[in-house]
Amino acid sequence: MKTVGVIGGMGPAATLDFLAKLHAATLVRDEADHLHVITDNDPRRADRNAAMRADGPSPAPSLVATTSGLIAFGAEVLVMPCNAAHAWAGDIVAAAGAVPFVSIVDAAVAAVRVAVPGATCVGLLAVEATQSARLYHDGFGPDVAIVEPDMAAFMPLIAAIKAGGTGPEVRAAMAAQAAALVAAGAQVLLAACTEVPLVFGSGDATVPVVSATDALVAATLAAAL
Repeated sequence: MKTVGVIGGMGPAATLDFLAKLHAATLVRDEADHLHVITDNDPRRADRNAAMRADGPSPAPSLVATTSGLIAFGAEVLVMPCNAAHAWAGDIVAAAGAVPFVSIVDAAVAAVRVAVPGATCVGLLAVEATQSARLYHDGFGPDVAIVEPDMAAFMPLIAAIKAGGTGPEVRAAMAAQAAALVAAGAQVLLAACTEVPLVFGSGDATVPVVSATDALVAATLAAAL
């Protein structure tokens, strides 16, 4: 088994959700069969949305420093349970050298193609930075249309989740955002912000829902085992 290094903290609850799901998905006979996971759950990285708007500093220096630190501690494969931060994946890959970096974008795109083969319209539950960087637009390519949520409502909703709001009102608001994407033609919904699965899942929509977090869990296990 390879030691996994997790570039976390974006946000911290989403990182913990990823770690819990990674733990649960690992088939073991006893505790010694679990992965060795080294996590830097740092919530003080520069805001990805502000950086993408050029309204704030880049998170790249922090991501690079964490990459180097995790490798120094023995990480043999790197993952990052944050979609928006993948806009700076190139900086991570450059800093990682020979240590592989598992892309949540690649994993999620592959998971959508398995869940709904031939889908031509994806509802993308993702923040401004992910949308602006066109991570999934480019990941799916020109044959797949992307429909986006109402960002004026979606961004405050994500902020509420980051602040610990996971109650009925937040869940209902996220379900309403998803329903609007289905009404706009989405054949499958992609939870492409790692806060989304904290309040929204496959039972909350009339079309299949793919969690980028779950896709990254599967890809991490494949890379580490």
